[in-house]
Amino acid sequence: MNIQATEQDGITIIPLEGRLDGGNATVAETAFLQLLSEGKQRFLFDFGNLQYISSAGLRVILVAAKKLRASKGRMVCASLTEQVYDVFEMSGFTTILDIVSTKEEALEKLQAEA
Repeated sequence: MNIQATEQDGITIIPLEGRLDGGNATVAETAFLQLLSEGKQRFLFDFGNLQYISSAGLRVILVAAKKLRASKGRMVCASLTEQVYDVFEMSGFTTILDIVSTKEEALEKLQAEA
């Protein structure tokens, strides 16, 4: 997984593509932790092109949420595919994470809370 994070209006956008599983979860977590260490505090995780997420991938998202909560940062998850949303729902993530339908909606939400 090659993560090409971009920034828009002080919001770091992390697009996730393909599969987020045991084979590449460490890459995703390392990329996020690097951005966090650079002082980034507002994140949009774009799941629009993610077809599959495993428990290892869920762990990455949970680590991100916990680290941001501890540092008073913020994250919004957007554009979850039906399959990924189902996994989030079964694991209880829909009740603990901020999830919106579109990337635009996530950007608006993060900008409003700045």
